[in-house]
Amino acid sequence: QVQVVESGGGLVQAGGSLRLSCLASGLASEIGFNIIAMGWYRQAPGKQRELVATITSGGTTNYADSAKGRFTISIDNGKNTVYLEMNSLKPEDTAVYYCNVRSYYYTLMNNDWGQGSQVTVSS
Repeated sequence: QVQVVESGGGLVQAGGSLRLSCLASGLASEIGFNIIAMGWYRQAPGKQRELVATITSGGTTNYADSAKGRFTISIDNGKNTVYLEMNSLKPEDTAVYYCNVRSYYYTLMNNDWGQGSQVTVSS
């Protein structure tokens, strides 16, 4: 089983910055485990979960329009860790941010989520 743990959320004023981290562990430490992609999604109160950004193990990125130019996603394959650098934060960025890990262990495909990290941006 893959454990996914986010860290780095918190309260910040509008215009400020935060850095989220997400570590995949457990099965991720075993020979035969490979990450396909990692990403960040968010869910604001009363809204559906939405894509923020994803990155493949090869470094190909995809951003939501709301994140382009302000957020940067990066991956450290050796540490099974993905980061989300968030700058120029706005109150509308307030949400629970979830990390997603798509991977395979030999022929077994996995799609795992973290518990979420609260990000609150005050105006």
